[in-house]
Amino acid sequence: MIRSMTAYASAESVTPLGLLSCELRSVNHRYLELSPRLPEELRALESQLRERVGARLTRGKVDLGMRLRSNGGVATALELNEVLLSQLQGAAAQLAGRFPNLQTDFVGLLGIDGVMVKPEVDQTELHAQALALLDQALDDMVATRGREGERLAGFIAERLDGIAKVVVQVREWLPEIRAALRLKLETKLADFRQGADPGRLEQELVLQLSRIDVDEELDRLSAHLAEARRILKLADANGRRLDFLMQEFNREANTLGSKSVDQRTTQAAVELKVLIEQMREQVQNIE
Repeated sequence: MIRSMTAYASAESVTPLGLLSCELRSVNHRYLELSPRLPEELRALESQLRERVGARLTRGKVDLGMRLRSNGGVATALELNEVLLSQLQGAAAQLAGRFPNLQTDFVGLLGIDGVMVKPEVDQTELHAQALALLDQALDDMVATRGREGERLAGFIAERLDGIAKVVVQVREWLPEIRAALRLKLETKLADFRQGADPGRLEQELVLQLSRIDVDEELDRLSAHLAEARRILKLADANGRRLDFLMQEFNREANTLGSKSVDQRTTQAAVELKVLIEQMREQVQNIE
């Protein structure tokens, strides 16, 4: 199955600390590269998060972001440190005589470290929720990659059909091209037949014809077509296989162009290169 490396997924769940959200973004990359951004409460989970992503994705540059946002329910659960507040109150009373204009700012008071106390949270439960949320986002991302991969597979299949059509056309043209070239060479050699070894002239004619023989290139193109179609049906990640195959396609197209002695085969070689380049650009996005 073809899967794209470009995708986005997100998921949310409510935790004792507030709303936990998870976002995954991925683009094409040679290998799997994960960049996590985690709140302090989930830093200890980074290793497990990496393992879970690596078990589902094989290639791509993946940004993983998790955020904890407090809500109204969490705010009412916050407690005040009464001991610390009493100490601050005593300090304020002692300073009141020396600083008669001393005023207490409520917001500033709450901002003092330790005044607001968060209730104890079961870290095991929070971590379990975070891992479950990641699994949910990964399910969505894998499904998205699969849908985009189907589109890419259809695009590539169309180009493979185009290459197959060009190969068939060139095979049909070859007898006519060879006959025309043979006639052209025989005409040129006619002026040198006087006193020349007929066997030697025939050898030269065969040599010139063999230099423009493209049967092997067409056979290899047909083999590459069959292999590409086979790869498109594989269940494994296959982007690297297709990327390598694009290089092989391009090599045969270049050789076909270099051996061309007819305008039709020259145009065919150009058409092949266009189709191959279109496929290569899309293959870069395949996992």
